[in-house]
Amino acid sequence: MKTPYPKVNYFPGGRYDTKPGSSKTWQRILFLGTRWHFYFHSFRIAYNSGTLAKKGLYGPNELAYNAFDLIRSAEWAGGTAHVDGIDNFTKVGSPVVVIGNHMSSFETYALPCMVLEHKKDTVLVVKKELVDYPFFGEVAKIYGIPVSRTNPREDFKTIMTEGQKYIEAGRSVIIFPQSTRSVEFKPEEFNSIGVKLAKRANVPVIPFALKTDFWGNGKYVKDFGPVDTKKPLYFSFGEPIHIKSATGKEEHEQIVKFIQGKLAEWNKK
Repeated sequence: MKTPYPKVNYFPGGRYDTKPGSSKTWQRILFLGTRWHFYFHSFRIAYNSGTLAKKGLYGPNELAYNAFDLIRSAEWAGGTAHVDGIDNFTKVGSPVVVIGNHMSSFETYALPCMVLEHKKDTVLVVKKELVDYPFFGEVAKIYGIPVSRTNPREDFKTIMTEGQKYIEAGRSVIIFPQSTRSVEFKPEEFNSIGVKLAKRANVPVIPFALKTDFWGNGKYVKDFGPVDTKKPLYFSFGEPIHIKSATGKEEHEQIVKFIQGKLAEWNKK
């Protein structure tokens, strides 16, 4: 499939830190410093990506471009982003299962550019409502494994079946094992489905931790919450974890400790 955008490496050296002066002051003035500055660009990205997807012109390069565009949009609004550990993806030749915490809508749209830096294609486990969203729903139909989050048994079956199918096709799978996104990380709500998928598909896990409370959850509509540009965006990817234990419990605990350690580090800043 010939698509509009070329392959671009957004994370040279395996990391990324917002450079001073990245915000667009005139735009911040135009939007009076409100969250609508960031939302304007979010809507623009959703429209562009959905339009291309509907035309059959949306591949991994377009997904990565739009994902990184969201990071730039956060910077233009006055936010900062810090990403590290991207080079850990180069330590595995196969697709991987990418497992981490879920804090806001931001990572759903931004993570693909990080995975696609070194992996040829990816897919995300998403709530099924996203498929019905205007514009972005067209992308979710291509790059999503929709689950209900209300029927654990059916969701498990879907993730294990569809996830393995995508992995066999060369696509890495991104999973948020929490039942819902939350600023507070609760290990008891972080299930082991990602580890189970990795074990069944015989591929490693790349753990990640993130802090994205820059984009808060809305009181009435969860995806339209406050935007706090004073809160930095953090993403960190760990070393590959090979599932060698019979149950995957040890490896699951490794992932939990990685997330807890990173959140503790960032919360001290």
